[in-house]
Amino acid sequence: MPRRHPRVAPACATGTLGASWVSSRRAHERSRPGQPSCWAIFDLDAKRGHLAKLDEDINDPALWDDSRRAASLTQEASRLREEIAGVADVEQRTSDAVDLAEMLDVEPDEAMSADVTTELDALERELDRRELELLYSDPYSEHAAILGIHAGAGGTDSQDWAEMLMRMYLQWAEQKKYTAEFLDESPGDEAGIKSATLRITGPHAFGLLKSERGVHRLVRLSPFDSAHRRHTSFALVEVTPEIEDDADVDIDPKDVREDVYRSSGAGGQHVNKTSSAIRLTHVPTGVVVTCQNERSQHQNREVAWRVLRSRLLALKQAAHAEHVAELRGESMPAEWGSQIRSYVLHPYTMVKDHRTGAEVGNAQAVLDGNLDPFMEAYLRWSAREAA
Repeated sequence: MPRRHPRVAPACATGTLGASWVSSRRAHERSRPGQPSCWAIFDLDAKRGHLAKLDEDINDPALWDDSRRAASLTQEASRLREEIAGVADVEQRTSDAVDLAEMLDVEPDEAMSADVTTELDALERELDRRELELLYSDPYSEHAAILGIHAGAGGTDSQDWAEMLMRMYLQWAEQKKYTAEFLDESPGDEAGIKSATLRITGPHAFGLLKSERGVHRLVRLSPFDSAHRRHTSFALVEVTPEIEDDADVDIDPKDVREDVYRSSGAGGQHVNKTSSAIRLTHVPTGVVVTCQNERSQHQNREVAWRVLRSRLLALKQAAHAEHVAELRGESMPAEWGSQIRSYVLHPYTMVKDHRTGAEVGNAQAVLDGNLDPFMEAYLRWSAREAA
């Protein structure tokens, strides 16, 4: 049997040298414990079966009476088709690379060898990307994300920091070609914002942004201090999946108090002169949701109810996690009291995530939206924690 190229052999390769490539991949996986193996990246039969069921539902004329559900199922079916086609493409490219490597063992060719090496590097990156896809285990990963930013103690500095975070997430969404829209915004007294609520939609929106939940800490020379001293500011980021209706979230309308008021932000004469803004207060939990971005009271009410459902779901999940932690004998730190990430701008620059240990020296790049290293590190870290 001809000797194979030592690096060829994602799942389909066999032979001694092919096995050594596989062993090196598995050693790479063992160095990141708790993660799903890339050799089990895709249950193709299960995906095809699920797609067939979705196609059945989509072809049912009754489905289109509910336009939102129809759109959701159509998007899911489209995503599955892309995933299945992507796996077929990787399998074909791998098979072609193996065939070329075997030809090179018989008739060496430097130019072709370089091409095979380039293709193998690309396949390695693709396998890593698909391995990362497996980490979106949360059932709400594909949902839109409701992102709330709240200035902490620290006055103007913290309000300015909250606005910097808002800009960071807007930049990140723009780079991802996601859609970001304001649901509510409360300006600061002198600068920045006291709070803001954004809705961000795109592939894995909640699956990625849930890594941002918690307290974010900034260390810098304050532009609001006449002595230009170093200040530490805090802001809380809340992230919940948007849910329109969920059997797990049962809200009694009698428990919700609704207030209607005039919008206070930018939005034109109509928005500011009519009582279109909505505030919902869930009395049993004290959760308050406001929405004033839409032009009509009806639209604001609809959005506010979606956000309320999302936040009550998050409370329910947090209560369950706390109960499990108590059973395990773990201590759950108070969210506001423990920062998840520090952004240091003086006396050196660095951003560090305290959960995963991920660090980036270019703090400005992070503030300009380069959040992927932290989000990917969080997905891998949370998979290890779950395992």
